[in-house]
Amino acid sequence: MPRRCSMSNKLLAGLAVVAVTVGTGEPAGAGTATGAATEWTQVLNNGELVALVGKSNEQIQNQLTQISQLAQQIETQLNIYQNLLQNTATLPSHMWGQVERDLNRLRSIVDQGQSIAFSMGNADDVLQQRFQSYATLKTNLPRNETFSSTYETWSDTNRDTIASTLNAASLTADQFDSEETTMSSLRSMSETADGQMKALQVGHEIAAQQVGQMQKLRGLVSQQMTMMGTWLQTEQTDKDLAQARREKFFNADVKSIPEGQKMEPRW
Repeated sequence: MPRRCSMSNKLLAGLAVVAVTVGTGEPAGAGTATGAATEWTQVLNNGELVALVGKSNEQIQNQLTQISQLAQQIETQLNIYQNLLQNTATLPSHMWGQVERDLNRLRSIVDQGQSIAFSMGNADDVLQQRFQSYATLKTNLPRNETFSSTYETWSDTNRDTIASTLNAASLTADQFDSEETTMSSLRSMSETADGQMKALQVGHEIAAQQVGQMQKLRGLVSQQMTMMGTWLQTEQTDKDLAQARREKFFNADVKSIPEGQKMEPRW
């Protein structure tokens, strides 16, 4: 079916937006998240919805694994710097420069996870609006929640946890909200050993949190993909059955009139 193939390619293009958000390794701020959501909406609003499983699911899961692994690497590296700082007044400038890069990468990791959650939640919203059969599909989520609301809860929890960690160190979320403010805050903290240690401790804790949060996000994405795959398979089966019945009806043999018999009305 040519139509089905074309639709599949279009939706995979939409999914690629989510994957590229992480795969490029670039900071994924609010603009990226919004862009991904817009792409989802455009694809789905054009009616070009097909199986959101297989290769696309694998790509997103791989990207989330990479984020988690990077968070673990940063966590380990920051721990090394903490141990070094205990034996010296302050870390030398070249070493602190690496700390700044690691902490900025950590900020980017947080943004990337939020962007993926935003995009997947948006997909759930659009599907529920467009397809009644999807909206009534039962999930294993607690309290009959939707994936959209569950992603929102995950996102809020992640932000609140980070904010609490920063507040405990007398810092604010605004100080680590963007690359510019992050670098400015880190430059101020680099001037004293206490400031450096505080930044390292906060970074180490946030990195550890992100490892756990990305595991939770992977579980949500996997569960959503499984449910969507089940729904789409059912939808396609119903369409194929209806098509087969139409073809059987229109291709049915028509009995011919025997030679010599007149076609005349019979009252």
